[in-house]
Order: sequence, then structure tokens, then C-alpha cells
Amino acid sequence: MKLKYEIKENSQGQSLNQILVNELSISTRLLIKLIRNQKISINKNVCDTRNPVNLGDLIEINFNFPEDNSNILPTQMNLDIIYEDDWFLVVNKPAGIPIHPSRLHYTDSLSNGIKFYFDAIGLDKKIRPVNRLDLDTSGLVIFAKCEYIQQAFVKQMANKTFQKEYLCFVNGFLKQKIGTINLPIARKTGSIIERCIDKNSGQPSITHYKVIKEFSNYSLVRCQLETGRTHQIRVHMSAIGHSLLGDTLYGTKSNLINRQALHSYRILCIHPVSKKSLAFENHLPVDMTMILGTEEKIMT
Repeated sequence: MKLKYEIKENSQGQSLNQILVNELSISTRLLIKLIRNQKISINKNVCDTRNPVNLGDLIEINFNFPEDNSNILPTQMNLDIIYEDDWFLVVNKPAGIPIHPSRLHYTDSLSNGIKFYFDAIGLDKKIRPVNRLDLDTSGLVIFAKCEYIQQAFVKQMANKTFQKEYLCFVNGFLKQKIGTINLPIARKTGSIIERCIDKNSGQPSITHYKVIKEFSNYSLVRCQLETGRTHQIRVHMSAIGHSLLGDTLYGTKSNLINRQALHSYRILCIHPVSKKSLAFENHLPVDMTMILGTEEKIMT
């Protein structure tokens, strides 16, 4: 995991520190770690980052230094990895598996499986999920292989170049087939799990949606998140009177599925290193496909 950057004419006169922060967007915290581990060089020589740089100098940053990840126990899992390179991997998370370990899921979270995989490929790095899904929400999760990549994706989320799209089944029929839900979300008083609409203290929350198909008494809806609040789609759909099928927290049980019918099926982003536009897609899981009554992949 090496990042290379050649000094151009408009970068002359700056110190290496300034280049790393201003041009490569390396945080001060990460910069300190890189300096401490002697992972920054100019023209293949470890250097003092306070020195100025010259036209044509080749900066190389090596992120491949070991980190302590012993806080997560390794557990062998059949990971469904749909993409991987030197910098990150994209995993299809099944419903019923949390992303992070907890008291109830100390060894069977997705992070435990990623830790086992990192150990197997000799990667001594902390486990860094970029996006998060609820326990019973299925779909795409990105894991960064180093701090730099995680920070880059977080910045993309802030400037809206990292886009997350979901497919869900909701109760009933929406009057507006294409629309935007703009309702602030806050933690519900007295609960550590449940969220609610709160126009006084809630955080700005925006969900764009489009009805894909209507059935006898429910609809297939595509949602794109402009913000990423906890339970955002579930809370927003419930707030407009169309809770997700099977969502017992914000709606009711369903005989069609035994969880909330929500799947993260598409992520659009920019590769932090190559700067290429990327689109990762994944088909509906079996339990949601069965609701359709067909095995066709819904990617419209």
C-alpha cells in the first residue's frame, strides 16, 4: 500500500508537510504515525517532512506498517467478497450478522470474519468498516485496509460523492412515486436503539426514493441516502405511513419476511488512489427475492 505523488510546478516552495496535508489530504493524526514509522520518502530516501520540495521530486508514502488489531477476535467465515484491491474490499453482508462485535456478538460479527481474513493474507491492520448496516439489513459494506482510505471515504460521504442506494419493500402504495423525505431524526427519549422524527432537536436527514414496482398491498422502493442517520430509511418510511415489511421496531411483523426488508444494493464512489469512478452492485438476497416471486435480479 504505497501512494506516490510527483511534485508539479504549482507545488514548488511548499514543505513536504504542506503537500501531504493540502494536496494528499493526509490528516495530522495519520501524518504523525507515518513520520514515527519512517514511512515517508522523497526520491526513495526517508526525509524530514519540514523540508521544501522541488519540481520533479517523487514522494512515496508507505501505509503498510503494522497496527494492533487484537481487540477483535478472528472468526472464520464464508465471506462474500465482491471486490478487493490493495486498498479496500467490498463485502456482501447477510442479514442477521452485525458489523461490529458486541456483548451479544463478541465473535460472530462481520468484523470478526474480516479479522480472520486479514490474518490469513498477512495484513496487520485495524478493522475499518467505511459504511454501516443494521443487524438485519443486508448488503454492501466497504472495509478500508488502512486509515488513509477510511478517511478518504469519510470525506467523500461529507461532500456527497460517496452514494449509497438501497432496495426495500414497504407497506402500501406511495401517492408520489418519486420524491424526497426531508425530516430530522433524533434518538427517541428513553431508548438507546429507537429513533424518531424530531423537528426541534433532530439532525438533518434526507432520503430520495423511487417506487420500482407495486404489488397487491406493498411496494418495491429504491432509496438513495443524502445523509446517513441511524435507521434513516426505516424511520422515514414509517413517518410517511409506509413502514418496511417485517420492521417490528417501526412497523409490524410480516408473513413475507422475518426481518426488515432492506438491502444495500449499490455504492457509488471515487477510488481514493486511482481517482476512478466506481460502482458496486449486488442482487437481492433470497428472502427478498422470494417476495417478488421470481429469482430475477432487480437492479433498475
